[in-house]
Amino acid sequence: MRRLVVATTVLALVALAALPASASGGSATPPVVASAAAPLATPPCSDTAGTGSALQPTPEVFADSEVEPWVDAFAGDLDGDGVMGDVVAGIWQQDRWSNGGSRDQRGAISFDDGATWQQIAFAGVTACTGGSFDRATDPWLSFSPDGDLHIMHLALDIEPPAGQAGGFGANAMLAQKIDAAAFGDGVITPAEISAPITLALDDTGNLHDKNSMTADPTDPDLAYAVWDFLTVPEGHQMNPERGVGNLVGFGFKSVTLFTRTTDGGASWSEPRIIYNPGGNNQTIGNQIVVSPDGTLYNFFDEILNFRNDDGGPQFDLNVSMKYSPDKGVTWLPAGRPVRIADLRSIPVIDPDQPTAPMARDRHRTGDILPDVAVDPTTGALYVTWMDARFSPGGSHNDIALTRSTDGGQTWSTPIRVNTTPDSATGANGNAFTPSVHVLPDGTVGVSYYDFRRNDPAGGGTDTDHWLVHCHASTEDCTLAANWNEEVRVTTGSFDARQAPVAGGFFLGDYVGLDDDGTHFTPFFAQALSAADPTDIFYAEVTP
Repeated sequence: MRRLVVATTVLALVALAALPASASGGSATPPVVASAAAPLATPPCSDTAGTGSALQPTPEVFADSEVEPWVDAFAGDLDGDGVMGDVVAGIWQQDRWSNGGSRDQRGAISFDDGATWQQIAFAGVTACTGGSFDRATDPWLSFSPDGDLHIMHLALDIEPPAGQAGGFGANAMLAQKIDAAAFGDGVITPAEISAPITLALDDTGNLHDKNSMTADPTDPDLAYAVWDFLTVPEGHQMNPERGVGNLVGFGFKSVTLFTRTTDGGASWSEPRIIYNPGGNNQTIGNQIVVSPDGTLYNFFDEILNFRNDDGGPQFDLNVSMKYSPDKGVTWLPAGRPVRIADLRSIPVIDPDQPTAPMARDRHRTGDILPDVAVDPTTGALYVTWMDARFSPGGSHNDIALTRSTDGGQTWSTPIRVNTTPDSATGANGNAFTPSVHVLPDGTVGVSYYDFRRNDPAGGGTDTDHWLVHCHASTEDCTLAANWNEEVRVTTGSFDARQAPVAGGFFLGDYVGLDDDGTHFTPFFAQALSAADPTDIFYAEVTP
């Protein structure tokens, strides 16, 4: 979902093989398709269209599209084959709707380091698999240190409550789990995926939104879920993707909610507010990382429309953070969060058709969502996001990064880390939807898409996925000059204009990036064709 606008088949695939990098500083394996053709029939899937929006008046479902992937690789020998780091789990939205969410969520498990993938369905989430909700979105998963896999979904109905003129349909945060023992035989059966646990539910027109889940790497009994909760005045018709109109002054509110399990996912605490930014303000993109000493850090975009200590009425976005020294019992600072940086992203307009109608003039990206990582050895914290501050006149987005080495109390000056050539000016210069991760040896990697290879005469928008890295053990990664080692992850450019249209050509609000102990593991969506809009791809990058 988005901010409101306010102001059992194993798919055999080719084996991974080394591919020379397109720039100095590493190599990537050819991307392997992790998703599979998954037509979702109606029935049993719901086909409720709901209302359109100013951008897309007629709702549309994009069959056989997969977007918004997340990934986690287990660094140990989870399946007992003597190979470390070869079990990888991924999740994504399946069959994306233009006006919010997808028909279902799907996932895949690899037991051979990403060479082949077993497809996974999550029973009980949407009508497609026996659940009660029309749609699902914001997929997430996380391995605990003992190998249990925690899974999270936002499930929703597109229609508002009966008799209510506006607001959101019923929606819930759901948690599932696959026990570590299930991975031992190299096959995951439906019975080995737990039934969904409802963490939170609203059926009054408000919205639980933009969730993430983090298993505590220091304690297998602990895992955390966090998200924002939007309270919308009754009678205001809201599109799930973007608010309609300006809600300032009409009682719009949003808070950050947190819950945790202390028994390995068997039960979850009652969600509670850990930050309230005040009326007409919002957090989004809440995401927790855990430092080696056990401290929890929750990062988010704090969207301020009106607050006296922020200068009164205005609209600004801020990368912010709160932390907990006691596993989520207490969150500090007690008042306002640590303000890391202002976030200055701009919309990504299509470089070749900037005046096209119905959301086809733009690309919907992770423009307001920071991504975060922690060094598993030193505890250094890294945050990345899209930002226009580095381009002349703010003409396009680059990828910003900042670091803290003192537990988030102070942060380095944001730097540009993408290596999109300066010659890729205007909209072709856009870099977007970054993700950051840190290898056990301290090497920091940032992945992103850009348009540098776009040919205006080619009939599409040529797009690539990249990973740039810096060796923190030997280099100062707060200096832009040390982010010069780049790998092209895609083997050939793809046309992003084949992606589902959901407020713009849509690959997802985020992408996955993890490691198997030695390599980075990008997990990303790539557009293909009108008949098969997108697939999810996995690669490994050796820095």
